[in-house]
Amino acid sequence: MDIIDLGTVPSSSENYVNFIEQMCGSLDLDFGSYASVNPVTGAVVGYANYPDVWKAHYMTRNMHRVDPTLHKACLSIAPVDWQRFERDQKFKTVFHAAKDFGITSQGLTVPIRGPYGDRGLLSVTRACSQEEWEKLKRHIMGNLQTAAVHLHDSIMRTSGVPGALGYSSLSAREKEVLQWTAAGKLQQDIGDILSISHRTVEIHLRSARQKLGAFTTVQAVGRAIGMGLIYPG
Repeated sequence: MDIIDLGTVPSSSENYVNFIEQMCGSLDLDFGSYASVNPVTGAVVGYANYPDVWKAHYMTRNMHRVDPTLHKACLSIAPVDWQRFERDQKFKTVFHAAKDFGITSQGLTVPIRGPYGDRGLLSVTRACSQEEWEKLKRHIMGNLQTAAVHLHDSIMRTSGVPGALGYSSLSAREKEVLQWTAAGKLQQDIGDILSISHRTVEIHLRSARQKLGAFTTVQAVGRAIGMGLIYPG
């Protein structure tokens, strides 16, 4: 997935929206949006490449108060397909209106949990057949989760959250295991290198994922690199 590296450009709303736009283009999606609440200040931040007329309609009617992509998806640790949402009045308030602006109710939300108690939500949409949607989801899920973490971490780094809250430090062994993982080594290889069992390697990886708020080991490695705890392989 060839999209802008947010670590190489100034932090700005324009660059975050450009990131979402490029992500959608790369992954064959229609629209994307990101939202989070700063755990220090309580400020809500959001970025999206939706049409301006829809964004204005959404905000002036305070749809964020009932939007299930925000309130229901945030309860999950795994990506949530919008098909799982109950078609209640709240759903209709948002998506029946969205349809008038050419925005489909077919999409999914990726929750992101950070190491500082911070959380974010990356949502994407695509108007296509159900069969095409299922195929697309399988194809892009890994890249979508990576993009979600990259965007969230970049926004958090510029928000003052890391300095204000700190995080649970990785142990020396956890850093070693992540560093060898970043170098492309498998668990069995890492166990041999460090003279520990592959089961112990998995325990360290699990602990590192938990401390870093990562859903997968790939996310943990990326987050550790971004925080300067380990180096690219």
